[in-house]
Formats: sequence, C-alpha cells, structure tokens
Amino acid sequence: MEQAKVYFTDLRTSPTSNLLDKMERLLRRAGLLSLPLQDNFVALKIHFGEPGNLAYIRPNYAARMADMLRAAGAKPFLTDCNTLYSGRRSNAVDHLESAMENGFNPISARCQVIIGDGVKGTDFHEIPIDGATYCPAPKIGAAIADADVIVSMTHFKGHEQSGFGGTLKNLGMGCASVGGKLELHASAQPKVERDNCVGCNVCVRHCAHDAIHLDSGRKAVIDYSKCVGCGQCVALCQHSAAVIAEWDTSARLNCKIAEYSLAVLKDKPHFHVSFLMDISPECDCWNHNDAPIVPNLGILASADPVALDMACADLVTAAPTIEGNNVLSTAHPHEDLCGTDKFTMVHPDTDWRAGIAHAERLGLGTSHYQLIKI
Repeated sequence: MEQAKVYFTDLRTSPTSNLLDKMERLLRRAGLLSLPLQDNFVALKIHFGEPGNLAYIRPNYAARMADMLRAAGAKPFLTDCNTLYSGRRSNAVDHLESAMENGFNPISARCQVIIGDGVKGTDFHEIPIDGATYCPAPKIGAAIADADVIVSMTHFKGHEQSGFGGTLKNLGMGCASVGGKLELHASAQPKVERDNCVGCNVCVRHCAHDAIHLDSGRKAVIDYSKCVGCGQCVALCQHSAAVIAEWDTSARLNCKIAEYSLAVLKDKPHFHVSFLMDISPECDCWNHNDAPIVPNLGILASADPVALDMACADLVTAAPTIEGNNVLSTAHPHEDLCGTDKFTMVHPDTDWRAGIAHAERLGLGTSHYQLIKI
C-alpha cells in the first residue's frame, strides 16, 4: 500500500525563526498552497475551546494560516459547530462570545468567525456518502458544507469517549450539527426528562415528523412510532429535557466519526494540521484542562487525515511521560512508558483504532505513512 506523506516540524526556535515561521514553512512544504484557493471559500475548522480550558490552539496560529490563505486569493473563515451538551458553546450567541473570550475574533485571527450550524444548531445539510455502515447521510453544519475547501487545525489530545481527539474527530464530530452529534453519540432515539420539561412547546412546534406532543401535565412525550432520531428536539431544548437516551460504544462512535469526516470532505479539496502541544488527557470541550501527559512534540501536516492521526498517535506512544503530577506519572511513578498506548491507558474503555480502521475501509486515507521532518 502506498504511504501517505506526513510532514513534521519540532518546536525548537531561534532569533530568526519563531514557531509561526516554522509552521508556515511546514504548511508550504506540505502543500497547503497547492489547493485551489483563488476566490474560494475556505472553512478553517478549529476548536475554540470551552472557556476555562487553556489547552486549545492559540489564535496566533490561526491568524498566520488565515494570512497565508488570503494572500493566495482565498476567502477563509474560522468555524466550529455548536455542542450537544449544555455549556458555553451550545448556541451561536454564547459560542461566539466564548470564541472571543479565548482570543478568536476577526481582529486577532484576521478572518471572520462563523458558527457552522447556525444559532441553535439546526442549520445543516445532509450529505449522502457511499459505504456507510451507521450514518448514510451525515448532518453537516451548513457553513462548512457550503465551503469550497476544508482546512483543519487540530489540537491533538486525549478524549474520554474516543480515546484521543485528532483530525478525524475535529472534522467528524466538530462539523456535525447538534442533531448530527446526537446521531454520533446515541445508540437509541432521544428521551424526555419529565422533571426538566417546562412545557414550552418548542420541541412540538419544530418536530418535522409530528412525533412529540404535550400530555395533560404539559410535559413533552415522544411517539417512537414516528420519531426518526433526528435530534432536533435535543438541539432546540434549552432546559435539558430532551436528551440522549443511551450512549453508543467507543468503537461505534469512532466509526461514525469516520463516516461524518467522509461527508465533510466529500468532493472537496482539503488539508490538515495537528499541534502536539499541551497534550492533555481529556478534550478541550471541558472547562478545564488537566496536566499534559507527554512533552510538547511538534506540529504535523498532511493532505491525508487518517495518516496524520496515526502519525500523531505513534509519536505520543513513542514519547516518555512527563515526570510529576499528571494522571499517568502519578499512576506509574518512575516509569517513562515509552512505547505504550497512553490514550488507552488513560481511557481503557475506548477504542481509537476502530475509527482509523473504518476510515481506511471508507477510502478516507491510509494509516501507512512516511514522516518527513522539515
């Protein structure tokens, strides 16, 4: 099988070459500017970070990326979609405020910031894909689906459900509308927590399948003979009454993420960058970040998202843990854990390899790569 090319730069700097300069050289060498950029809308997919979390990618990197794209004639915009859970990124108003709080705004990032799936997470396109096992028509945020080119910037870290959060998760989960995130996470149709329901009737009015009504106690009730599990009620409910009924397994979640990633990239030129810095054991979606588990390793770039994730995972596996007070060092004192799968150690019930394998089956990329140091 032909190897994909993954380009790598370490984090050593000099008075004449800072990290932003090194990233730009990496991107140029890896082929960013070979994309069809002139007059095209480029969705620059990033995670803005839940306020309180400080491990997300610094806006300076996004600004340099936006400068490069604009200089090549592109129309770049920073984007992410709303979250399924209640938090400060569950609707576009709060999401934009959170992004600005963390430094992502048109001035600092030097491009517009657009929430991909609209005010309430209901603005999406269904994109049919071939070969899907779980999600034949993923629900992708409209702004991302409407873009001409996809470029992702990913903070590589651990994740409590998928094992790690890399490029595939940034694309597949991050570009899904709120209803799409329900499809990714859930193994069953949504349910109503009666104690939380206030009888506002929003879910009833907006259910496209007439599957919800209010009972005599003005509580929402789902008619499962009509419910198709689209997640619209979960997306719209502001009271945590319409919620996920049952969570899916990690292996199925990762396979679904691969299918959603395929939908995001379908028929679009694309390019991907991963930052192996502040490699925390859990996701940037939390309002905190635990101590990193391995040293800062570098920046990687590739046109192949599968190879990029595999290369990042391999580098973390090969790296020693940081001595001191972090989740791995505390559990395994005086061991460097070089050569161990640290994400599985931190989250033993997860299966990140299932997503890599499924992405390969779908033709999204390959796990076989050549690491080229810049």
